[in-house]
Amino acid sequence: MQKEYMNTALSPRERAEKLLPLMTLEEKVGQMMQISSNRVSFEEADEWVVKRFAGSFLHTLEDRIDHIQNLTKQTRLQIPMLFGIDAIHGHALHNGATIFPTQLAMSCSWNPELIEKAGRVTAREVSADGLHWTFSPVLCIGRDLRWGRVNETFGEDPYLIGELAAAIIRGYQGDSLSAPDSILACAKHYLGYGESVGGRDSYDTQASMRKVREVFLPPFKKAVEAGCATFMAGYESIDGTPVSADPRILRQLLKEELGFEGFVVTDWDNVGSLIYIQRISDDISDASKKAIEAGNDMIMVTTDFYNAAIKLVRDGKIPETLIDEAVKRILTIKFAMGLFDGRAQTSRGGDHIFACDTHNQVNLELTRESMVLLKNDNATLPLGSGIKKLAVIGPNADDMQSQVGDWTFYTHPDANPNAVPKAEIVTMLSGIREQAGKRGIEVLYHRGCDIMDKTDFQPDQAYETAMQADAVIAVIGDCIYQNGEGKDRANLDLSGSQQMLLEHLKATGKPLIVVLVNGKPLSIPWVAQNADAILEVFNPGALGGRAAAEILFGEINPSGKLSISFPYHTGQLPVYYNQLPGWHGEQKYMDMPREPLYSFGYGLSYTSFSYSNLRLSKAQCGKEDTVTVSVDVTNTGSRDGHEIVQLYVRDVVSSVVTSFKSLKGFKKVFLKKGETMTVSISLDIASLALVTPEERYVVEPGDFSIMAGSSSRDEDLLKATLTVLP
Repeated sequence: MQKEYMNTALSPRERAEKLLPLMTLEEKVGQMMQISSNRVSFEEADEWVVKRFAGSFLHTLEDRIDHIQNLTKQTRLQIPMLFGIDAIHGHALHNGATIFPTQLAMSCSWNPELIEKAGRVTAREVSADGLHWTFSPVLCIGRDLRWGRVNETFGEDPYLIGELAAAIIRGYQGDSLSAPDSILACAKHYLGYGESVGGRDSYDTQASMRKVREVFLPPFKKAVEAGCATFMAGYESIDGTPVSADPRILRQLLKEELGFEGFVVTDWDNVGSLIYIQRISDDISDASKKAIEAGNDMIMVTTDFYNAAIKLVRDGKIPETLIDEAVKRILTIKFAMGLFDGRAQTSRGGDHIFACDTHNQVNLELTRESMVLLKNDNATLPLGSGIKKLAVIGPNADDMQSQVGDWTFYTHPDANPNAVPKAEIVTMLSGIREQAGKRGIEVLYHRGCDIMDKTDFQPDQAYETAMQADAVIAVIGDCIYQNGEGKDRANLDLSGSQQMLLEHLKATGKPLIVVLVNGKPLSIPWVAQNADAILEVFNPGALGGRAAAEILFGEINPSGKLSISFPYHTGQLPVYYNQLPGWHGEQKYMDMPREPLYSFGYGLSYTSFSYSNLRLSKAQCGKEDTVTVSVDVTNTGSRDGHEIVQLYVRDVVSSVVTSFKSLKGFKKVFLKKGETMTVSISLDIASLALVTPEERYVVEPGDFSIMAGSSSRDEDLLKATLTVLP
């Protein structure tokens, strides 16, 4: 007789409810355990499956996947294993798979459709490896550039982050979780993780709940609305309470108020951190109790939790119903994925799809749109027919690791900087050589200096190389040793001897084009002042060199806009655009401008655009209305091109202090040269709500300044007034 929980006519939740009563306490707690394949021996891993009924493994690759999944068939209930992987920008921990630009880079495309396609490609490649779950997207807000994980974010704005998060979640999860090429998304790091004091990773976030709701919650709310299957609790504390021990954050806000129906996984050893780092528990029993009561469902790598949780229930210190609730959420997802219905038993396969032509085309399109032209004096770019010799100089010109960034097979699950890539990685140098070769241009190359080591500097050779050329492309920035977990920076200046290298290149008198390969904005006022052209590519992934060269030589018209602001100086931080008014005096440092060096939303093109005739579908409205904001955009230049039209709003007078402006919509449009287009963006008046000190969402009556234009800068925006009636 068929077991009731195997009845596919029932919903995943109903099937989970049928299975749960059949499970022992040990089997239930086992399902809450996630084991890291690279932190236990093969023998220990096998024991976790057969004797302790582990529910999930992470960082498991190749034949170990099939082996572990087959072991689940030896257990009493044969509950399939759920395999997770950090596929952060493509399935990049698998050497040979597609490596997309990092989240920060791809966010500069402002193109949700392309980012959704990137998620779909990633899902196909991850699932082809027999894996089910990616710990992505990162929805932290990159407001303190000293933080080591800025490269993993979608930038500094909650609205843009939410839109791009929803897109990539749709890509990962597809139309149905049960489809063989769909994977689970994981919204992380919930909540306010990137706002830790001083840019210190995993530190305390000193924010009120009002601020949490206003600034940090909206992207996660979008993730819930997009159907994101899992959430990851952050390492940090909020105002002194670790997130993994905070029921108001996990249980009340996420599960009850937002209605999140998936399951919550802790970040790496969060339960252990309650004892050894944050010191709010004196032993594993207390830490496990707090974690369960707070609402964590799956426990990442804290293996002592297993025995502690069982004992807590046996001793009557927590009700077994709390365990049941967590396990039901996990089982529901496993049923929804079809793991009980054959998908888990499918052997790995599909090596032919990794970095295949179709996937590479999506990667190249997204990479092209992710690059931002920051400066182009005297039409230095695109490179013209007068160039016969081109000097490419700099430590990032031919550095694969710096280009692909963090969370690749070079860095995780264990660092392997000497790994040989199995798929093509086109560096800046090789991409420029490709394009130059088509035009009969000779390319000269010199590394110039090291990013970290100031003693590794060869100014004379670099100078001599530059003097032989008609123009110089300096490829500089940072490296993987300056980005990621535990890589917070106190100084955002160019490191090593890069500044001296640039000064030597400038002294040649040749046109100086700077290409920035970096994981975050750096303080580069000298570059902004002295370079003739600047192209920001961040960590552009495997095909970054090809896309950058296409832009440098004019085959592609750049269209990216910054999703994050650049500072003049580290001490100027923060420089995010949507700050609050109230700075005394002239509202600037006495020795530094208030404005960033390059602002959120800023980016140049090889053509130009003008804005006119901003208008509203109605000048007065109610609190539940939707208003259409329209503006005419004209391509006034000599080339076809894309423009990203941005909509901002300011609450003129409000009961709490509100930001100078906040992004409320955007649209990426294509205009032929000379073409004028009316671009319309819907503004939901409910989105104008502020959060009161009582944590209520209220649209207050009064005037709102409606702004539309090409960036967040005041000089780039047209303005109109909308009145919201009582």
